[in-house]
Amino acid sequence: MTPFIAKLIERGCVTVNADSALETVVDMLVEWGIGTVVVVDQSMQVLGILSERDIIRHVSARKTLAGIVAQDLMTAKVITVDQQVTSSELMHLMTENRIRHVPITKGNKLVGIVSIGDVVKRMLEKYERETELIKQFINS
Repeated sequence: MTPFIAKLIERGCVTVNADSALETVVDMLVEWGIGTVVVVDQSMQVLGILSERDIIRHVSARKTLAGIVAQDLMTAKVITVDQQVTSSELMHLMTENRIRHVPITKGNKLVGIVSIGDVVKRMLEKYERETELIKQFINS
C-alpha cells in the first residue's frame, strides 16, 4: 500500500445504510462538505454509491425527497479498487469511466474513498517533486 492510499484510508469515509432517508443523506453531505457517500451493509460491504448529482437529478424530475431512501437513487454498479492501487492507475480508471469517486476496499469491505481531487493533488505533488529533483540535478 502506498503512503497516498494509507492516508486516504486513515481519513475514513462517510457511509449510509441502504434504508437511510434521502433527507438524512443530504444533511450528511452538507455537514461533511462532501459530494458522495458510500452505501454499505452492516458488514461494510459496498452496496452502492450516492452523489449530489444523483440527488439533483431526482429532485429535478420528482421535486421531492419525501419517502425516498438511499437505495432508491444509488448507483449499484460500483467500481472499487484495492489498497494496492497507484495514483496513476486511479487517474486512468477515473478518466476512462468518467467517475469522480472510487471506494477503496480490502477483502470486499470498504476501508476508504478516493476522489478525483485527491488524485489530481497527488499527481501535482509528484510532478513538482520530480521537477525539483531535475532542477537539483542540473544545478549540481
